[in-house]
Amino acid sequence: MLSPFRDLVKKLNDNSKKSLSSTSSEDILPPVTCIISDGMTRFALKVGVELGIPVAQFWTASACGLICYLHFARLIERGLVPLKDESDLANGYLDTKIDWIPGTKDIRLRDFPGFVRTMDISDINFDYYITELAGMNEATALIINTFDALEKDVLDALKSDQLSLPPLYTVGPIHQLLHHDVTGESMKNNSGPKTTSIGINLWKEETEFLKWLDSKEPKSVVYVNFGSITTMTAQQLIQFAWGLANSKHPFLWIVRSDIVKGDTTTLPPEFADETKERGLLAGWCPQEKVLNHPSVGAFLTHSGWNSTIESVCGGVPVICYPFFSEQHTNCRYSCVDWGIGIEIDHKVTRIEVEKSVKELLEGEKGKEIKHRAMEWKQKAEDAISPGGSSFANLNQLVNELLETSKQSGGIRTGSVA
Repeated sequence: MLSPFRDLVKKLNDNSKKSLSSTSSEDILPPVTCIISDGMTRFALKVGVELGIPVAQFWTASACGLICYLHFARLIERGLVPLKDESDLANGYLDTKIDWIPGTKDIRLRDFPGFVRTMDISDINFDYYITELAGMNEATALIINTFDALEKDVLDALKSDQLSLPPLYTVGPIHQLLHHDVTGESMKNNSGPKTTSIGINLWKEETEFLKWLDSKEPKSVVYVNFGSITTMTAQQLIQFAWGLANSKHPFLWIVRSDIVKGDTTTLPPEFADETKERGLLAGWCPQEKVLNHPSVGAFLTHSGWNSTIESVCGGVPVICYPFFSEQHTNCRYSCVDWGIGIEIDHKVTRIEVEKSVKELLEGEKGKEIKHRAMEWKQKAEDAISPGGSSFANLNQLVNELLETSKQSGGIRTGSVA
């Protein structure tokens, strides 16, 4: 991607220079004066540095996940990775405490992004993060989809001189910004927010189930969704199914057609008979609407960051079953640091699923978790409201990038790639 992206930016800037000779100001094309790139696309950062264009890298996952990725190389230096063999996956080795990463507390090797569970340090998934994040300090700014109160200790560590990262701006929860007008203009003319048409789903949504949710008691439904790309075994699917059935609680389960790895997604007819009065299966849904529905009382999730931050904004407690990458880290923070969830063991059983659902919806621990979830919901709302940390950071970020691009020879009317 390096050469095609370089060619694109050069072409845009060449066309801008040529347009300056036009007699009409309407025909003048702006140059690229800033690049905003995903935190895992180092090629864009390289092009920006090469051409003297400010680059803001946008890390779309959690800050706790990022700080773990940034210490992958240290795991090798300390002899913790690679694993000796597959026995290390089950003999307690992953419970090794890692007490030397700034901003983290009581974190274990199993809480690191799942790519550390390798017997080969040249494994592409493990090595990729070391390589791609190596140049992050060359960026003009680092943007993270989180908010200060949620990951304060980790964010303080990321801002420290020890890691030599660029200025950091927390602007999340980003999906909540769609409901706010950061300019205030729509509030003046009572026109409402302008961004309601923006969507971020990878699958076609189904909305018929919303009426079904309307018929359920408040905080009674378990919402189950393992994300856009996560896959599981047929055995895992069966264990989740019967665990939900045996809990006797109503549930809305998003079952993608490709969720079972290398096999068709089928559930036994006995399961349908058992749950027909209180269970509903769908192919996909507008998750934010579900998590904000008053009947939803728990979220069985893979702990992907979008799902995690959306559950925080909805004030919905979580039952975590992470599969890969920083889902393990998000799970740890949800269940331990933020106190909003319960973790299911990797060797999932129907008994554990049933127990977790009942604990969260009926038990004393569940009441405490619900209370914590509502506290975090308020803090998330405070962050993106006028005067909040993310609200202020977004405005500061825009102003800083405009000033930086002006100093680098760009113009304020330049375009963003």
